[in-house]
Amino acid sequence: MVYQISNELLTLAIDGTGGAMQHMVFDGQEYLWQGDPTYWREQAPHLFPILGRLTKGRCTMDGDPVTLDVHGFFRRRPMELAAREADRLTLVQTWDAETYAAYPRKWRVLLTYALEGSTVRITFRVENLDEKRLYFYYGGHPGFKLPLEAGLTFEDYCVQFPAGARLRQRPVTGAGFMTGEAPDYPLEHNQLRLRRNLFDCDAVILEGTGGEATLLAPGHRRQITVSYPQMRYLGIWQPAGTDAPFLCLEPWCALPDRQDQTTELSEKEDVSCLEPGAAYENTWSVTLR
Repeated sequence: MVYQISNELLTLAIDGTGGAMQHMVFDGQEYLWQGDPTYWREQAPHLFPILGRLTKGRCTMDGDPVTLDVHGFFRRRPMELAAREADRLTLVQTWDAETYAAYPRKWRVLLTYALEGSTVRITFRVENLDEKRLYFYYGGHPGFKLPLEAGLTFEDYCVQFPAGARLRQRPVTGAGFMTGEAPDYPLEHNQLRLRRNLFDCDAVILEGTGGEATLLAPGHRRQITVSYPQMRYLGIWQPAGTDAPFLCLEPWCALPDRQDQTTELSEKEDVSCLEPGAAYENTWSVTLR
């Protein structure tokens, strides 16, 4: 099932599987990557209850065994319609026996999209329905088509960060695990100029970004701003060694595992914790120009 909402400026289509955005049309133009298995078949998945990889695909949660694939199961599971207006939509996904076997907690997620002018506002709400504490990660993974204007190339674009941002890189290994290092990542004029070899070792993961990143070609009109005030990290990614016509700007609350590190989920850096009956909300946005 695909749902559509719109306002005077934007049209947004959302897939009922995982609640991923499928189309994001502004000023008559598609801004969202349309998916192609040659490069990456997905478009804008939500990542829950983990981000990235667990070492050997497993860990524990207060001693209970957890077994999860890359980025967790949420993006592959169906959602139901909870509420809908012309410019607003809420979908719901709830635990079941299959999710409980892999991730032994009872939970519910409400995913809301709201259109405000040329901005898509996304709220991810997690509710703990269990009698035990719930530990989880959350992140977005939207891909945006590049170039956005005829006559431009991938290398004409940059990612612009707010003035005063003090970036550090969180490097990853070739296998997609964190190295544990956090070197400074200085940029000229707070702009990361895009080039294909940036992604030879998987994603560029940054912290200290000021909670905002804008994808633009200097001197050109069309641009995309992702704002993520509750997220500590931003992943920037496209498939290594390709000419993929898109770029992902991924706001994350936490990081994947370090290489060969199998730990208790409750002890992981930046993990979110909900007491029984409690709820968590994270709102981030995409603004098109």
